[in-house]
Order: sequence, then structure tokens, then C-alpha cells
Amino acid sequence: MAFLHYKNDISSTPEETMLLGKKIGGILKQGDIVALSGKLGAGKTIFARGIAMSLGVQETLMSPTYTIISEYEAKVIPFYHMDMYRISGDDDFRLTGGEEFLYGRGVCVIEWPERISLPSSALYVYIGIMEDGKRLICYRIPE
Repeated sequence: MAFLHYKNDISSTPEETMLLGKKIGGILKQGDIVALSGKLGAGKTIFARGIAMSLGVQETLMSPTYTIISEYEAKVIPFYHMDMYRISGDDDFRLTGGEEFLYGRGVCVIEWPERISLPSSALYVYIGIMEDGKRLICYRIPE
């Protein structure tokens, strides 16, 4: 996936964050990786729910913190939601079998991606909490 430029959006509510995730999810295809960064409580899982919705996931997306990798059936393509918070690096990630999902047949959304190495083609999204409680969401626009 090639990128033209960075884009910044402001989200005032969790619903707006989810809608932006849904918008981004609408352009994803098989094999795409979305790397979600931000502090605890920034809205990474809410953003991921929007992506899951756009792919036709019917289940309620939960934070994968304790399961590390969650696989969801979707109408469009498989959806994998990963949380690297408890992973200590690439070797640890390989031991979980995570690499099989990265290069698989679905879309991978990864929270706390800075703990592992990802391909340069990953779509990086940063969600920051502003002083007024709104969210600043920064991401790259693909061609």
C-alpha cells in the first residue's frame, strides 16, 4: 500500500472514532495491517470496532489484552485483532503464532504495535487525547 500524505482528524465522541475506523476499514483489503498506537483509554479498540463493522463482523469486538490475538468471522474477509501490550518483542510474537496472521488472508488490526516489527506497508494510526478530551487521530492516506 503506497501513501500520499498524512491526515489528521478530530473526534469528539466514541461514535465519531468508530465511524472513522469504519471509513478506514472500507478501503482495506486482504493482507492489510493496521497499527493502532495511543495511550490507554485513547480509543484504539473503539477505532478497531469501526474497522470490524466495515468488514461485516457481527460479534462485539472486545479488547484482546488477555487473549493477545482474537479472530473474528466477517462477511468480507477475516478480521484479526491483536494486542501486543503483553508481548516483549518479535521472538515472543513469533511464539504466539502471530506472524501467520500478519501474512494471512485477512485484515490485522494491532494495538501497541511498537512492541514488534511490522512491514513498512502497515497503515499506522495514532490516537492522542487532547486537553479537552477530544481525540486527535493521525493516519496516512493510501493511494
